[in-house]
Amino acid sequence: MFNFRCIKKSLQYLKFLFFLLIENTFCLFSRPKKYYAGEIVLITGSANGIGRQVALKLAPLGVTLVLWDIDDEGNKETSRLAQQNGANRVFVYHCDCSNREDVYEQADKVKKEVGDVSILINNAGVVIGKRFLDSPDSLVDKTMAVNTMAHFWTYKAFVPAMIAANHGHLVSIASCAGLCGGSQIADYCASKFAAIGFAESIDMEMRTLKKTGVKTTIVCPFVINTGMFDGVKSKWPRVLPSLDPEYVAERIVSAVRQNQEILFIPRIIYVLYFLKCFLPVKAIVLLFDYFGVLDCMNTFKGRPKKE
Repeated sequence: MFNFRCIKKSLQYLKFLFFLLIENTFCLFSRPKKYYAGEIVLITGSANGIGRQVALKLAPLGVTLVLWDIDDEGNKETSRLAQQNGANRVFVYHCDCSNREDVYEQADKVKKEVGDVSILINNAGVVIGKRFLDSPDSLVDKTMAVNTMAHFWTYKAFVPAMIAANHGHLVSIASCAGLCGGSQIADYCASKFAAIGFAESIDMEMRTLKKTGVKTTIVCPFVINTGMFDGVKSKWPRVLPSLDPEYVAERIVSAVRQNQEILFIPRIIYVLYFLKCFLPVKAIVLLFDYFGVLDCMNTFKGRPKKE
């Protein structure tokens, strides 16, 4: 006999999932917005790129900014620009996020000198851009250490205070490369897949602990014009464009304010990821080939090294 109650409940779940998909893809429904004023925001990789742009977007919103990077000069410039943009309190620290001891040491300084971090934005990232067998072991280790393991150490350092207060926000700046594999970025994809899985797991832990005041936002953008992926572009830039850093930063700040759990940029990524979940692999390969994703790393140059 059919269990009609079970069928009814399943249909309700499907309806709920359908509306979630529509909401996240097209942003048809407005979410309640929270205020940033009074929050202590720590951004890793803040010396340039998305880290700097997010800091500048947050600067006039009444937050205290804590900037972590190994590029001291770039970090000081971010601090100067943030203060120009209206930030009252900006604290700059030299921190190698790939080094666990350094993360813990700098985290202790932040707690003593600034206070408990309430919004953590894990943004620091590196990329090699070589075929897997051509990638030196040391650089593969570095990719995993910065893009993935650093998240473990920053969460260990700052999440306990968030749990105690039942208030906080954990932001993982991942990548579309964490949603599907790509040529010449095997280590990068692995690190971003791991970062997404880690962030999702922590979100589930917060829910099981009934600490729903600790929110999570996972950001998966396509290529951003920060220099990190210089030379990379899709075959159809009007559909899958290289992204403006200021626009991406604006979307991230807005997503955090609305407690949006997943942010894909541009929105077509929601559709492509949905198709990837059920289309045969051969169909996905054809689709990615059509957009020029399969060989987009062939023109990779990367950010020029400072002399």
